[in-house]
Amino acid sequence: MWDVAREQFAARREIVRLLPRAGRPLVAALVGVDLLLGCLPVVFTVATAMVLGRVPAAVAAGLDSGAWDSLVAVFGVAAGAFVARQLLSPVERALGELVTRRIDGAVFDELMAASLRSPGLGPLEDQQALDALRTAAREVEFGVQSPGRAATGLLALIARYTELVGCAVAVGAVFAWPAAAALVVIVLLFRHGQRGGLRRYARTRSLLAADQREIDYLRELAGGAAAGKEIRVFGLAGWLRQRLRDTHFRFLEPLWAERRRIYLWPFVRFSVAALAVTGAVFAVVGATAHEMTLTEFVLVATATLGLLRLAEHYPEADLPTAIGMRAYDAVRQFAEHVDAHEEEPAPVRRATVPEPVGSIRFERVGFRYPGQRRAVFDGLDLTIPVGRCTAIVGVNGAGKTTLVKLLARLYEPTSGRVTLDGVDLRAFPVDEWRARLSVIFQDFVRYESSVADNVGLGAVGFLDDREAIREVLDSVGLTEAVDRLPRGLDTPLARHLTDGAELSGGQWQRVALARALFALRHGARVVVLDEPTASLDVRAETGFFEEFAGLAAGATTLLISHRFSTVRHADHIVVLEHGRVAEQGAHADLLALDGRYAELFRLQADRFVGAADAAVGGAAG
Repeated sequence: MWDVAREQFAARREIVRLLPRAGRPLVAALVGVDLLLGCLPVVFTVATAMVLGRVPAAVAAGLDSGAWDSLVAVFGVAAGAFVARQLLSPVERALGELVTRRIDGAVFDELMAASLRSPGLGPLEDQQALDALRTAAREVEFGVQSPGRAATGLLALIARYTELVGCAVAVGAVFAWPAAAALVVIVLLFRHGQRGGLRRYARTRSLLAADQREIDYLRELAGGAAAGKEIRVFGLAGWLRQRLRDTHFRFLEPLWAERRRIYLWPFVRFSVAALAVTGAVFAVVGATAHEMTLTEFVLVATATLGLLRLAEHYPEADLPTAIGMRAYDAVRQFAEHVDAHEEEPAPVRRATVPEPVGSIRFERVGFRYPGQRRAVFDGLDLTIPVGRCTAIVGVNGAGKTTLVKLLARLYEPTSGRVTLDGVDLRAFPVDEWRARLSVIFQDFVRYESSVADNVGLGAVGFLDDREAIREVLDSVGLTEAVDRLPRGLDTPLARHLTDGAELSGGQWQRVALARALFALRHGARVVVLDEPTASLDVRAETGFFEEFAGLAAGATTLLISHRFSTVRHADHIVVLEHGRVAEQGAHADLLALDGRYAELFRLQADRFVGAADAAVGGAAG
C-alpha cells in the first residue's frame, strides 16, 4: 500500500514539473477556473437547501412579504451558481486542451531533440531504445493518455477536491465533524482503490506489450492493401481471424484476472464500509431531525450525497494521471539510451574538410555493433583511391553496408581509424565531412514531397537551385517523365496527396541517382552507392552502374554490390569476406588470379546464363 502511495506521489510530482511548459499565466487561469468549478457546486447545494428551508415561510407570508423576497434572492444565488458552472465548464475544457497541447508539444520536441542529437545511428538501432521511442511517439502524438492529459487531469482534481472539502465542511458545521470525517475517509478509500487499481492495471498491460504489438500488426495486415492480394489468393481470411482471436484472448485473459483481483473484492469491502458509515450517518440524522431546521436537514442530506458521489471514478483525471506519464517515462528512457550510446567525441582539429587528393584509408579498423559479441571488422585495411571508381563486393554479411556506415561516420570504429589523406576523419567536424559525402542506400528514402525536393535534398542548402535540379534529372533520363506529371517538378510523389503521383521502381532509382548527382554539383566529393539496385535483375543493375559511373566520372565513387558481374568496369574491385579484404585489383587481374573473386564471378555468371537459357527454352516451348 505504501509503495503504491509513494509511486503515486512521485508520478504527481513529475506531472507538476511539466506544468510550467504550458506557460504560467495559462496554468494560473486554469487553476482559477477549476477552483471556481469546485466552489460552485457547494454554493448551489447550500443555496438549494436554503431555498427549500424558506419555502414554507414564504408561502405562508405571501408574494409581497420579505420572506418571499428572501426566497427569491436565495433562489437567484442557486440559479446563478448553476448557470455559472455551465458557462465555466466549456472554458475549463478549452483552457485544458490548450495546456495539453502545449505540454505535449514541448514533450514531443524533447523526444525529437533526443532522437536527433546523436550524430550516429547507435540509439536508433538499439531495440530497447526503439521500443521506448515508438511508445513515446505514439502516446505523445496520438494517445489519449499523454503527459499533457496527465497535467490537465491533475489540475481537474482541484475542482473535485474543492467540492469534497466544501461538502465535508457543510456536514461538519451543520451536523457533526466526526460524521464529516467518516464520510471523507470512505470517499478517500474508494479514491485510493480507483487510483491504485488503475496503476496496477496499467502495469499489467505494459507487461503484455508484445501481445498488443501482435494484435496491432494483425489488424494492420487484415485492413491494409499491402497483404490484401495474398490474403485473398491464398484464402488466409479464416487463419487470420483465428490468429487474431487467439492473440486477443491471450492478451485479455491476464487482464481480466488482474481486474478481478484489483477491483472485485477490494471494492466489495469498500462498499460494505461505505454502507455502514452512510447508514449510521443517516440513522443519526433521522433520529435528530426534530432538532434541526428544514434547511439544515436538507443541507446535511444533499451534502452527504454529494460527498458519496465524489467517491466515483473521475474520467477527466483518474486515467490520465494514473498512466499519462508512461509516455513521458518512455521519452526519458529513450533519451537515456541516446546518452548511453554517446561516445567521447574526438577532438576536432580541422575546421574544414580539404579537397581529397590521395586516398581514403581504413587502417586496422575494428568494429562491432553495440551489444554484439561478434566483430564485423577485425583489423580491416582498405584503400579507396581518390578520383576513381572502387567497387566493394562480397556475399551477404561480409560487412559492406557496415563499411559505408563507418565511412559516413554513422558509427565510429572501435579500434583503428579511417583517414582522408592521412588525417583521421574524426579530426573534422562530422557535418563538414558528411557535406563532402553523398550516399544512395539500398533503402533510400522516398520522400512524400515534390520531385524537386526529392532531388534537392541531396544538398539541402541548395534546394532553390531549380536549374541544377532540371539538369541532373535530364542527365538520368527523367525529364520527359517529370514533364508529364500534373505539376511537373512541384508534383508531390505520393498518390494520396493533392495532384500527387507515384513513380515506378526504376524511376525512383533514377530520382535517387539524381539526388546523388545534385550533391556532387554542390560540394560532395565522394559518392557511395550501397546496393540501391538490389531489387533489379543483373542486366538492369549493370546498366545502372555503368550509367552512374559515366555521369560521376572524375569523382571518388564507391559501388557496393553482392553481384560480382555488375561491377566489372570499376577501376578497382575489393572483395570483402569475413570482415577483411580477401582480394583486390582490376576485374581482369582478379580473374587471372583465379581466386575467390573468379570463383564467385563464374558461379553467379553460370546462374545467370542458366536462368536465361531456361527463359529462352520456356518461350520457345
